Amino acid sequence: MAVGESLLVFGVKGLEEINSGDDLAALIAEHAPLSAGDVVVVTQKIVSKAEGRTVRIASSDASAKRALAESEAVRVLRRRGDLVVTETRHGFVCANSGVDLSNVAEGWAVLLPEDPDRSAQRLRDGLKARTDLDVAIVITDTFGRPWRRGVTDVAIGCAGIRAVVDLRGTRDALGRELVATEVCVVDEIASAADLVMGKARGIPVAVVRGLDAAVFGQGAVTEDVVRPYGEDLFR
Repeated sequence: MAVGESLLVFGVKGLEEINSGDDLAALIAEHAPLSAGDVVVVTQKIVSKAEGRTVRIASSDASAKRALAESEAVRVLRRRGDLVVTETRHGFVCANSGVDLSNVAEGWAVLLPEDPDRSAQRLRDGLKARTDLDVAIVITDTFGRPWRRGVTDVAIGCAGIRAVVDLRGTRDALGRELVATEVCVVDEIASAADLVMGKARGIPVAVVRGLDAAVFGQGAVTEDVVRPYGEDLFR
């Protein structure tokens, strides 16, 4: 459904520290060997830095971190010690509202973009203007998962790609009709890209090449991936 015979995933090296106001599209176009139909995967952190979504904070002050996380939330769902699980204004359920102090200068915290889908569209438009190539964008962040240990990268914004591919009504390999299968392609892409970007390699951008043309189109994480309350059995 999503790939052909093979998939190529590679990291983009050479990007320096990103600061507020930096032109991400120009920097990626300079360093990434892009082709039409690529998916450019970008970590949330550099998007937020470029957009000025950073705040000063005393990193050793647990109460200040907790207060910042709560200020970025629309509701607090759970607390355990210093950990706060919140729902953000985007609809994401995550630890500490996505507030991040890793891979950032001491005394600073990085917040989620105001509108990650819009950020992805701006980046896509910027790359189109500079390269004349149609590429898709996936913006990622690292989330934990309920009932499973470990973290993985997921999509928090996208542009130029269908976030969820609905396979209901199609047939499986044995000819049975699929009645419930919806594939979150952008989360699969995010996790694949994280394998080459890592958490401490200093590679905030990756390119995924080889996806089937059927996955490209209109999509948005906040509209297509975030589960609405009416379908949520746990809140």
